[in-house]
Amino acid sequence: MNFAAQFFYSRYLSERLERLYSPRPAMTDCVENDPFWQSKELRLGPNLPQGSKRGGPGIVNGIPGRRLTLIEPERLKDFGEEELLNGDVKVWETRSSGPPEIQLMEPPKTRRLSEFKARARPSTEYLRFEDISAAAFKIQSAIQKTPCTYSRLSKQYGMEIYLKKEHLHYTGSVKERGVFYLLTSLTQEQQKKGVIVATDCNFSMAVAHHAVELKIPVFAIMPSSCSVPRLRVYRDYGAMVISYGTAARDSRNHACHLAKDNGYLYLEEDEQEAYLAGLGTVGLEIYEQVPKLDAVVVPASGQFGLLAGTAAAIKHLNPRILVVGVEPEGYPLLLQSLKTGGPFKDMSSRPNSKLYGDLAEHSLGIQTFQLAKKHVDKVITVSEETALVAMLRFQEFERSTVDTEGAMGLAAILAGQLPELRGKRVAVVVSSANMELDLVRQCVERALVLDERISKFTVELGSLPGDMAKLLDFLSREDVRLLDVCHRRHSDKTELFRTQVECVVETRDKTQSVQLRKTLCERYPSLRWLDR
Repeated sequence: MNFAAQFFYSRYLSERLERLYSPRPAMTDCVENDPFWQSKELRLGPNLPQGSKRGGPGIVNGIPGRRLTLIEPERLKDFGEEELLNGDVKVWETRSSGPPEIQLMEPPKTRRLSEFKARARPSTEYLRFEDISAAAFKIQSAIQKTPCTYSRLSKQYGMEIYLKKEHLHYTGSVKERGVFYLLTSLTQEQQKKGVIVATDCNFSMAVAHHAVELKIPVFAIMPSSCSVPRLRVYRDYGAMVISYGTAARDSRNHACHLAKDNGYLYLEEDEQEAYLAGLGTVGLEIYEQVPKLDAVVVPASGQFGLLAGTAAAIKHLNPRILVVGVEPEGYPLLLQSLKTGGPFKDMSSRPNSKLYGDLAEHSLGIQTFQLAKKHVDKVITVSEETALVAMLRFQEFERSTVDTEGAMGLAAILAGQLPELRGKRVAVVVSSANMELDLVRQCVERALVLDERISKFTVELGSLPGDMAKLLDFLSREDVRLLDVCHRRHSDKTELFRTQVECVVETRDKTQSVQLRKTLCERYPSLRWLDR
């Protein structure tokens, strides 16, 4: 380092040390006495005596200097600040506040041991309205929205009847709703392995159809008692049909064995939440299609899931709407369960398997019973004869063929068991229309007899020529259709020279049948009407 550099560096260093260690002179009267300078904590160096080697106070390197302010500008507001405004002095006063007052908490109250007992949490509802709404959104792409039309029977029975025609689905049953939502709720692994059914019912037919549509392998194990036309229906839907055993129990056992060995999912109609939610979408559509609705009549068929799901949806939307459940008189399972307070297991009677196939092999579940107990207002029973007449009314007035399960709702109105609904707006659910052709013919013939449209009588005629012609001529003038006639000349019950004639006739309605009976009894005293 050269001499010039050493000179400037020493001068800079001396000025630096002078600033740090120069003594601070006492304040005169004209200088403000700042208490901040008297604090020892803010001094940066030791106090030097007045006679320092660098001249008098306030002299730095022979140049009069001023005291450096070590107070930050932000601190000036702590000691007061002056400002000249048009010759006036404005002073801000600083006040110090004490620490906030500490609030002491009250001691906890003494609680009894009984107050610490665990309280049962409210149980969540098994079937929520949100589940039904989600099911409605899911199935709208595959399940058609069935019509709910005004019935021509309304004027005849004194109420506005709207028929929710669920029998118009592809498989002819409302159970397509629950089955489709149930299949879409399965995991991908379950859908890949496949499903298996073993009961000939509307539920199995819906599974066979929609499983194929969703590309899920489906197997149908049916007993040998299953009719050939029904087996053909399963094959047409695309299911792998296997005949096994002579009874439904044998086919179910074999289906469970196959499901266990091959990883198939065995499906049967039960009270799964997804299945009930899909069936509950019927209530949503009814409430949307029929404004100012007063009551809904639902058949309690199968596992009673249709009644429970529809009632849950209707009561959530409008609790004032009356929900009525209808079940066959020979198998009042729900009615007995409501009386005993729980699902009734020991039913001595069994329903007619041909007319009520979906009821023959099923029982009432706990969750379905709880839903029906909570949401269903009334449960009534209808006889088999009334259900058959209701089937006939559907064919005559609605131009549609339904089975006895689908006709139960209308049968309750025909039987006069709902007098409180006169003058009201009522929706009736028509659940299904799966009945074989020969059984439909038998049911229609039986219904005509029960409705007193077909009558059978016997009469004794003379053996003279022309007596038989006179009887037939009389029936022709009365505008009566002759269905069958039997002429017996030799009979143990007839008198000598007398002939017994048995006729089956059909009238237009009950009024004509009554008039025919009166006229024939006056003309032929030996006439005898046969029981139905």
